[in-house]
Amino acid sequence: MLLRLFLLFTIIPLAELWLLLWFSSLTSPVITFGLVVVTGILGAWLARKQGSQAWKKIQQSMVQGQPPTGVVLDGLMILIAGAFLITPGIMTDMVGFALLIPSLREMLKIRMGEWLKQRALMQVRSQNTFYTSGTRFEDFQQSTGSPHTPAEEEIIDVEFTRKDSSETE
Repeated sequence: MLLRLFLLFTIIPLAELWLLLWFSSLTSPVITFGLVVVTGILGAWLARKQGSQAWKKIQQSMVQGQPPTGVVLDGLMILIAGAFLITPGIMTDMVGFALLIPSLREMLKIRMGEWLKQRALMQVRSQNTFYTSGTRFEDFQQSTGSPHTPAEEEIIDVEFTRKDSSETE
């Protein structure tokens, strides 16, 4: 994780700087500076416009009693796009503008939904699987001949209070 963060905060800014210097050598520093300023302003305006539309959709779905999951992902991607567009650079601008395209966001929402579903299933499976000596609970149950599963056992409700050793003497 630390390596990823290091790469994120060093390699990407260096690549952005190299691209800006390269673009500046092809055109002029004034045009490069103008490009950075114009994409920042245009990106902020587009992100604000689409973000407010997403906020209205979230409010409408909440009023209708529906979960706004897809719209929240839209809003999150628009927020990320705005951050990319405000950040000076050519690569971040391209990613930011791409995230403002609704059809691309729909495709990303589907992919993100599948990825999140897989992560959630992995979490549930890892928390619900009972391992004893490297075997699953079902294998352990069959080897011991225990007819009960945890769902079939009786639940015993117990309350207790802990007494200090000074209170028991």
